[in-house]
Amino acid sequence: MTDLKSLIAEVPDFPKAGILFRDVSPLLKAEFTATIDAMSDLFTTEEWATIDVVAGIESRGFIFAAALAYKNGKGFVKIRKPGKLPNVAASVNYGLEYGSDSLHMQAGDGSRVLILDDLIATGGSMGAAAELCTTVGFQVVGMACLVDLASLNSFTWHDMKVRSVIQYH
Repeated sequence: MTDLKSLIAEVPDFPKAGILFRDVSPLLKAEFTATIDAMSDLFTTEEWATIDVVAGIESRGFIFAAALAYKNGKGFVKIRKPGKLPNVAASVNYGLEYGSDSLHMQAGDGSRVLILDDLIATGGSMGAAAELCTTVGFQVVGMACLVDLASLNSFTWHDMKVRSVIQYH
């Protein structure tokens, strides 16, 4: 099996000076199927049975959420940035490690949701997404990402940890 972590490129000073960007593009190009399989394996068959929909955080989270929804026979919902989604039911502002942003979502229906993103740094976007999902009417039952910059966070939401395939300590 390929070491998935070895395929992640390190880009210094992106998107601004002092940030070391972990670029998953080479990994996705070389090992997309293995990456999706590894992310799916973060949850047991029994856990997947309790998930109704997979929510992806714009934009790279869409890649993983859509693929995992398909692989596991689940629905897919979008968590979007401003101006990208009609019929917004709620929005939330949050801080990033290098700025601030907001997320928007359409109304939920009580479904049990797994939230997906490419990477967790400080937990700002994941926490905002979890609060937003709850606000619009979803029940958050899990959170996952491909890469966890564990040295930057000890993030939990309502005693729930974010599961990840690759960690940087």
